[in-house]
Amino acid sequence: MALPNQIPLSPDKEYNTLNLGPTHPATHGIFQNVLKMDGEIIVHAEPTIGYIHRAFEKIAEHKPYNQIAPLTDRMNYCSSPINNMGWHMTVEKLIGCQVPKRAEYLRVIIMELARISDHIICTTIIGQDTGATTGFLYFFQMREKIYEIYEEVCGARLTTNIGRIGGMERDFSETAWNKLHKFMEEFPVYLKEFQALIERNRIFMDRTINCGPISGERALAYGFTGPNLRAAGVDYDVRVASPYCSYQDFEFDIPVGTNGDTYDRFMVRIQEMWESIRIIRQAIDKMPAGDFHAEVPEFYLPDKEDVYSKMEALIYHFKIVMGEMDVPKGEVYHSVEGGNGELGFYLISDGNRSPFRLHFRRPCFIYYQAFPEMITNGLLSDAILTMSSLNVIAGELDA
Repeated sequence: MALPNQIPLSPDKEYNTLNLGPTHPATHGIFQNVLKMDGEIIVHAEPTIGYIHRAFEKIAEHKPYNQIAPLTDRMNYCSSPINNMGWHMTVEKLIGCQVPKRAEYLRVIIMELARISDHIICTTIIGQDTGATTGFLYFFQMREKIYEIYEEVCGARLTTNIGRIGGMERDFSETAWNKLHKFMEEFPVYLKEFQALIERNRIFMDRTINCGPISGERALAYGFTGPNLRAAGVDYDVRVASPYCSYQDFEFDIPVGTNGDTYDRFMVRIQEMWESIRIIRQAIDKMPAGDFHAEVPEFYLPDKEDVYSKMEALIYHFKIVMGEMDVPKGEVYHSVEGGNGELGFYLISDGNRSPFRLHFRRPCFIYYQAFPEMITNGLLSDAILTMSSLNVIAGELDA
């Protein structure tokens, strides 16, 4: 099918075929683009996916509900805690679990840190691909600080498995709070300096403005969500449209672009990091007292001390680990605002230990379908920047 902006190929002209990927360093992931080139101009693009397809949805049909969270880690691994908690909230919707307010606020803090981490990667890579290595190396230090907070909360850094069905695995330790407060002091300084380095840099602006644009109408037609849709001028955000995890308690703005180009996608993510800081500050200031997990012994593992000394706790521990807990029959869909857009979980339960059907709505899979349209009739160098600004993560693309 011809793309809207595609010029018909001339039979009298000789074109070159270029393989961009699947292991080219500029693709930032394992996927391929077969490009037909007229000199430096791309006249046709054919994307190829599936190089790291791991059949997560099929694997999930053979796993107990609490063992599916590590699969979600490995989709968008740049912001894996959001994936974890999106899955936990989906199961909570199925079983009718009401999570305590404190657990929701703790989740919000972690999810907004994950959003910042995701946007740090995307914005610095856009800078790197225009030749601005200094900003990349400087600002990336903040991602390391976020990983240290993850490590203190759950013991992991990249594939986190943070939280549990019913809330958090544990409350934040004093060390975690100290690291969080230190991050909240340092991060705005680094973000301001990163903006000063790149935002109004003439070379950066010349490279990114009008690079890989997409209109709001076309973005909606493809099913865009998240920063890439907002950059095209559509102010849709799951946190506002369908609030979850007490997001309705927080005040924040939705940054929106106008042109839907690489520069707008960069700027929207920059402004979203400021909004994430604003949300985290409110969550810290208004942190409720109370439990950090719901009373759902059928799904939440008991304390190890109780398992060693109490028969009831031992029984629950065994049944949860072996996946022998009763799950109600039902069909639910739950979505969260992931780092790249609406991350959804469509779950069908037939009452057995594993999902009857589970489908992940991966925003990157949707973005990549539009990639050929966005780069056709553009320069090869612009295609690299466009891909970086869409923040296509191979793990989420293939799943």
